[in-house]
This record gives sequence, structure tokens and C-alpha cells, in this order.
Amino acid sequence: MFGHRLLKMAAWPGERRFAAGRARLESVQRQKQALLLRKVAACEAGQRQGIAADWQWETFAKQVPVSDYDHWRDPVNRAREMGGNALIQSPVVRYQPTSGSTSAIKWIPYTRQFLSELDSAISPWIVDLYRQFPRLRQGRHYWSMSWVPTSLRDNMRDDINDDIQLMSMGKRLLAGATQAVPQDVSLARTSEDSLFATLAYLISDSSLSMMSIWSPTFGLGLLKSMALWREELAEVLASGSWGKRMQGSRTQCCPRSPRAAALLRQWDGRLSADFFMTLWPSLALVSAWETAASGPWARQLHALLPQAAFQGKGLWATEGVVTIPYQGQHALAYRSHVYEFQDPSDGAIYAPWELEQGQEVMPLLSTGSGLLRYRLKDLVRVDGLPGGIPALTFLGRAGTTDLVGEKLTAAALDAAMAEITLPVKTLPVCTVAVEDAGEGIPGYLLLLEGESLESAKVANALDAALQQHFHYQLARNLEQLAPLRCVIHPDMRERYLQQCRERGMIEGNIKMESLQYWPGELPTWLRHSQVSARLAREVVL
Repeated sequence: MFGHRLLKMAAWPGERRFAAGRARLESVQRQKQALLLRKVAACEAGQRQGIAADWQWETFAKQVPVSDYDHWRDPVNRAREMGGNALIQSPVVRYQPTSGSTSAIKWIPYTRQFLSELDSAISPWIVDLYRQFPRLRQGRHYWSMSWVPTSLRDNMRDDINDDIQLMSMGKRLLAGATQAVPQDVSLARTSEDSLFATLAYLISDSSLSMMSIWSPTFGLGLLKSMALWREELAEVLASGSWGKRMQGSRTQCCPRSPRAAALLRQWDGRLSADFFMTLWPSLALVSAWETAASGPWARQLHALLPQAAFQGKGLWATEGVVTIPYQGQHALAYRSHVYEFQDPSDGAIYAPWELEQGQEVMPLLSTGSGLLRYRLKDLVRVDGLPGGIPALTFLGRAGTTDLVGEKLTAAALDAAMAEITLPVKTLPVCTVAVEDAGEGIPGYLLLLEGESLESAKVANALDAALQQHFHYQLARNLEQLAPLRCVIHPDMRERYLQQCRERGMIEGNIKMESLQYWPGELPTWLRHSQVSARLAREVVL
């Protein structure tokens, strides 16, 4: 496709700068910090913090404390309400929502400067994609949009975006011409309609050559939804009409594909590699998370789409980008933001050129959004410094469970627990994140010690309280997470301790924690509780 050639040409200068500057990591980072300080020192927040435009790297690290979102919440909220941006001298394009550790939603100001920084990471990634996977040029691509929960759609019509919009305008236009799913599908009234329309476009496109998503569980959910809706999708694709779907949406155009409709009508709904190879014979690449808790789900997704290669995503957060896939590794996006790294064991902070292979650290970002020394709470391992820049592997959330992108913290869970009423004579032991909470999808189990028949009622209440958090609600909307379950047993604490022992924890070091991740299969005693819990839930509902 000609659009792919133009997109690669547009991204080429950025890739050349990225490749050429790797041997000058320290120099590039110091230059980026100097530019950032000039823009911050010129605005209200910078002046209030006493930030000087001529600070050196070492002075900046000494004078500016490490921060989290609570530090920036008030000025961001004021700017969002009144317009403008108090954090940095750069116009705000939009405010992007994400989850907080103790609050439902954080709003990140996406300024022109910040989007330019993201574009500096996207350009080398795109060129490297075409270089490593030349079959990508032969068909259309699907880049997953940034999903938003149904409850936010009515008051975020102008803020909903897709990942293409992270690019510069020129690249966005070129990339848009290569997409299998139109951008305005993201503007459907509900998440379910967006998902349905996305599937309709994907199924109708036999030339699909790339599927870029974030969580592999989202990809698996897409395929499962395809099976569930196959008759309705076949009708839509045969008629070229949305029917009862997409009511009130700006998306009037509906794909029509007699071939895809016939395939769906012949399909028995079982997920199989044979069916998806027939549906998408040109699929060359699936891009999704593949490390930490995502690993098992990434392997399951790839097994269903064996005709495609699989590439692990870099580490991207709403607040900024840390790594991009580049030349077979996850390279620090050193031309995007200003980076520092904190050792969680002793709090020591390192410049990126000071990292050593084998270190496990948390990124601190100073970005064009105006957030300075912002701790992401993601844990990464330094795999080496190929070409002069750190290669990093994402190990998981530090102090957070993140099965499918829900980013649930112990603090957020504690706050939700405080909102619900537990049955009398029961005590909370732990809430555990598990890879299969029933019916093959991940979820959370609240473990209570005591005796009660109100487990389903408690589970519903906690699930509802947790859905005040953006990413948890989104994962539930998209059915990436199972409904939370509650299991009550008179000896739950001892069962919990025994499970910790069986997972290799040393007796004296076992702590009672409000939130834990239990990888692997469910313990037998929890598997047996599934049927009774499901029946109890049905009674309550």
C-alpha cells in the first residue's frame, strides 16, 4: 500500500535522529532537561517552585523532590476547570484520563510539547516495524484506540482519542489511510457498540496485516466476542447495515462483506487457529504486552493467530513513554522525556547513563506535560546498554496488581473496602489477583475469615466500589476481568498462610497484605468454591 511507504518516509527523520544519538545519551538527556526547565521556569507552577532555567542536571535532582499525582492534582484540576496550563509553557491539546492509586481518575495534560515527545518515540518504532516485518506493507493495520468506560463517554466526546492521535498531524493522516477501523468508531455511545463495530470492520478486512493492542487479554476478549456475536455480525456484514447497533453514533458507514458473513455463518464459534488463519490470511504481526502477568495470555493469543509474528509492547503509560521495541529489544525512548531511575530497595536515584545491567529500578519522568520527577511505580530490569542506551524489561507494577491493565493498588483496594459493610463476625484476610477467576478469565477474589452466606452480596458491593477506578471499570466493561468473587471460610487465615508457604515464602517473612497476585492455577479449595459462589451470586441477582 502506498500509504505505508509515505508513513515510513515521514517517520524516517525521527528514526535517524534516534539511531544517531544513541552514543550521546548523556548529552541528549542534558539538552532535553535544559529545554524542559526553560519552559517550566516560564510558567506559574515553575516560578512557585523556584525552578531556574539555568539549573544543571545535578541541581535539578537536588532541588526538585520525587513526586506522584497528588503533588500535581490541584494545579491540574484548576487548569482543567479554568482552561490553559499552569505547569509548563506549552498549550494543552487535551486532558487524558487514567487511574490513580487512591483516586478514581487522574487527568494528564497533553500539551503540544508532550505530544511532540511521544512522536519522537513513535517514529523510530514505526520504521523499525516496517524494517523487521516487511509484510506489514501489504495490508491494513488495526491500532487499538484508547478505550474509555461507558460512564465517561457522554462528557468526553471531544477527548476520546485513538492511539493514532499520539502522532503528529502529518503522520496521523498517513497512518489513518492505512487503518482497518475508522477513527470515529471510538465515538460510539457505549463500549460494547465500539467493540462490536471494531469487530465488524476487522472481520470484513481480509487484508489485515497488523493488530496492535495493549493487553493480550483484550485481544482474546475480541476473539471471544466475535464468537458470541457471530450471528449478529454475519447479518450486519451481509446487509451493510448496523441494525440496532451504533444508535446515536456519528459512524453511519457500515462495512459490507458477503465473504466474511459466509465465514461467520459456517463457524461453530470455537476459537481455533484454522478459523482465524482463514479469516485473516495476511496477518503478519500482533503487538501486545508479553511480560510479567501478561505472559501466559500473550502466548494463548499467539497460539490462536500463528500466521503472525508476535512483538512485545514497550512500556507506555498515560503519563509518558519509557521504552519502545527497537532492534529486538525494549530500548529507552531517550529522545522523548527526561529520565531518572529509582532503586526501590534503598531509594537511590540514577541518571540513565549510570544504569548497570541487572539493576531493577522504577522510572521517574519529567515531561512536556509539566510533571517533574514523576514516579511511575513500574518496576523494570536493566538488560544491558546496546548501542549506548538502556534496554529495559518490564517486571510488573511496584506495589500494584495489573492483570489486564487495571492497575489496582493496595491503597485503592483499602479505600474500596472502607466503603462496604462486611458480614458480622467476618474478617478480611486478603484480596488476591488470579489468572483464572472462573470461565478462563482473570479476576479478583476477596478472602474473608468467618461464617456467612452473604459472599455474593459482599462481592457485588466491592466490585461496584472498585469500579470507581477508571481502569478497573474499563477492564470490567470490556470483560477482560471476571466479576469479583468473595470466598468465606472459618479457617481462611490459615489457608492463606499455607498458600504463601506453598509459594515458597519463608514462615517468618509472611505478611498479611490486603492485595496480592497469585500466579498459576487456583488452589483446589478455591476452585471448589467457584460453583457455590456462582450459585449464590445468581440468587442475589
